[in-house]
Amino acid sequence: MKVQIELFGASRDFSNQNFLHFDLDQNSTIKDVRKKLIDYLDNNFNGNENYKKIVISSAFCSEDNNIVSDNYKITKNEKIAIIPPIGGG
Repeated sequence: MKVQIELFGASRDFSNQNFLHFDLDQNSTIKDVRKKLIDYLDNNFNGNENYKKIVISSAFCSEDNNIVSDNYKITKNEKIAIIPPIGGG
């Protein structure tokens, strides 16, 4: 199935668009999305450790605008948002 990952905050540096598309197996979870994103970063940004930290520490949001856990099952073609931590002063 196709999943669109909407990029917010620091994760927008991952692409020149505001989203990424991934093909995932049926009933994949947010944990699988994190792995796909890290694989994508390894392949496209030489494993940039700062980008990986963003993925590891980010929350993910479902199409229903609910923050979801790593065990959340994606059961259809869906939009998922990555919400990185916000910092600043």
